[in-house]
Amino acid sequence: MYDQIYKRIDDNLWKDSGCGSELDYVEQSSWILFLKYLDDLEKSREDAAELDGRKYCPIIERKFRWSTWAVPKNNGEKDLAKTKTGDDLLEFVRDRLFPYLRSFKSSETSPDTIQYKIGEIFSGIQCKLTSGYVMRDVFDEVDNLRFQSSEDQHEMSSLYEIRISRMGNAGRNGGEYYTPRPLIRSMIEVLEPKIGEKIYDGACGSAGFLCEAFQYLIKLCKTARERETLQKKMLFGKEKKALPFIIGTMNMILHGVETPNILLTNTLAENLANIQPSQHVDLVLANPPFGSNSERGEIKENFTIKTGETAYMFLEHFIRMLKPGGRAGIVIKNTFLSNGDAAALRKMLLADCNLYAVLDLPQKVFMAGVKTVVLFFEKGRPTKKTWFYQLNLNRTLGKTSPLNEYDLAEFRKLFKKKVDSANSWTVDVADLDPETYDLTVRNPNVKDEKVMRSPKEIASEMAKLDKSNAAILADILKVLG
Repeated sequence: MYDQIYKRIDDNLWKDSGCGSELDYVEQSSWILFLKYLDDLEKSREDAAELDGRKYCPIIERKFRWSTWAVPKNNGEKDLAKTKTGDDLLEFVRDRLFPYLRSFKSSETSPDTIQYKIGEIFSGIQCKLTSGYVMRDVFDEVDNLRFQSSEDQHEMSSLYEIRISRMGNAGRNGGEYYTPRPLIRSMIEVLEPKIGEKIYDGACGSAGFLCEAFQYLIKLCKTARERETLQKKMLFGKEKKALPFIIGTMNMILHGVETPNILLTNTLAENLANIQPSQHVDLVLANPPFGSNSERGEIKENFTIKTGETAYMFLEHFIRMLKPGGRAGIVIKNTFLSNGDAAALRKMLLADCNLYAVLDLPQKVFMAGVKTVVLFFEKGRPTKKTWFYQLNLNRTLGKTSPLNEYDLAEFRKLFKKKVDSANSWTVDVADLDPETYDLTVRNPNVKDEKVMRSPKEIASEMAKLDKSNAAILADILKVLG
């Protein structure tokens, strides 16, 4: 049922000149879904308070509640006399509703409240719809969605994930918000999070890691107290950009997290020296964005290892955020393993943490085609040996053939005991070059593989060729006299 509603919502958004891509569809429908969710949440809380004989203090003023202005009802039927449309509706949303919701951020002191999150969400986005008639059609469709039951939320969360995955293939910056869910689930399964552990993603995007962690952990909860702990004290995220912030927030809500602990902030703006033990976490799950010189110069000064690569700054941040014994699963470009600019960071990682496993992923796991690896490490003791697993598939990945759960079955099976196989092997850190700590993936079991040379080997070969060419040129000049 809901899949048809979602389709009609997108069909209506397509008609509006303010929405030109999947990114716009997801963004605009997300804030509308959020308002409908808030109205259903208010109704549930009102009913519960009435049953308990308590007075309920509403989150949203009555005149700004979805059921009052978006789709007003009379005896369960749409009240056409009170229903705004066209320019009247557009003016109400842009000039009255949005300013009211944005004011929550300044009136609330704690970022943990749902009121503060409402203010953050609507301070960071714009209403892009240009037609109040399209808006009316979208509101009427969204009003058919229900958030009260777990069955409804499960169906909507699955559909929302499909929309996010489409957004990841839509060009612009969509890909940075989506990590394939089979990969996330496999990372969580092998890291085995437990009830009570603080789980953190400082570059959470659409909150895929946090949503999947919640889905994994909710099955482990045995008591109401454990479920409350999972809801309020375990899952934490940060996101710099407004669009993924609202998408991530909505995604967590649809997966069952009532008040997501996601902050709209630049994680890298925090000086590492200011991170306190009380902020330390048990588990980091992340796929940080990459990009050279995408942060201002003063941001780079927050890190002990100076670099222009965003992903490297995030990796150092994650190492600092882990408590002793804390563990991490981090997706990063495979060039981290050999890049000369990352040598100091590799040395820090191997000295401060036990990098016990590296998963080498094939091309096009991510639609952008970037080659990546996953680093698995534990903070508090140096690395002695690292187990590598190379995911070799008998097909080319792409939109019509994405990564699936079965692809990673052998990796999950071998991970626990770090078993060597045709696709896996172990590297002794004592055998690494102490100057570069080069960790380039070289599968010793693939004899006919063209092994990539290290930067040091390439530089040495170039020097030899330059010397040889100089000698040849000297001989030619002698002959020419």
